[in-house]
Amino acid sequence: MVTMPMPLPDSRTEPDGSAVIRVLSYNVRSLRDDTEALARVIRACAPDLVCVQEAPRFFRWRKAAARLAAMTDLVILSGGATAAGPLLLCSLRATVEHTEDVLLPLTPGLHRRGLATAVVRIAGARLGVVSCHLSLQREERRAQAGMLLEQVDAMGVPHAVVAGDLNDVPEGAAFRTLAGRLQDCRTTRPWGGELTFPPDAPRKRIDAVFATDRVEVLGCGVPEDLPGVSGADLRAATDHLPVLAALRVPAGG
Repeated sequence: MVTMPMPLPDSRTEPDGSAVIRVLSYNVRSLRDDTEALARVIRACAPDLVCVQEAPRFFRWRKAAARLAAMTDLVILSGGATAAGPLLLCSLRATVEHTEDVLLPLTPGLHRRGLATAVVRIAGARLGVVSCHLSLQREERRAQAGMLLEQVDAMGVPHAVVAGDLNDVPEGAAFRTLAGRLQDCRTTRPWGGELTFPPDAPRKRIDAVFATDRVEVLGCGVPEDLPGVSGADLRAATDHLPVLAALRVPAGG
């Protein structure tokens, strides 16, 4: 089901210094698919912040991340192989205050997971940002959701945005752990498409954007009908659909 009652707001600075921002969450599958299509989708979304999952992690991964940033008119904020895959990109609208790549505990036999985090200022607003990619294993995934919330608390920011591939549906324990503390932006203000995986015939919503309580959600969903985004590009770019949110972050902090 597609819900698109009005255009998604563009990024802007309000008279009181609050910032309307666009946050994009996107699993890019190590750039193994059509990177030109991927770049077209990201550019059309005009994000201020991009929470990437499955960024390149091995041979020349920094060069690959830099290429993606250049193709999308963005800059690298933090993450990549040093965060076990999550990566943060941003526009020049963001002023960087602090970055940290966090590796989560390794469970033998499972993939290492991590978080790419940053504290940024946009207009008069200060906020934390976290890109995550949680485990395929249920119990580990649930524990990682709790660790993610602990990391948000430790950032010491008045407002925060968390986005990523949860490998979990809204009824799952990890998803519910996050939604119990943070706004599930898609539920708060639906916009665009809902399901994110797989891209050709999506059946599940396993990718999401969350925000702390005082962040106003202006719309959130898969940008299926956004000008410049085609269905062909969404299917060719990677094996997940992106989630785009427009948020109003209060000034101060």
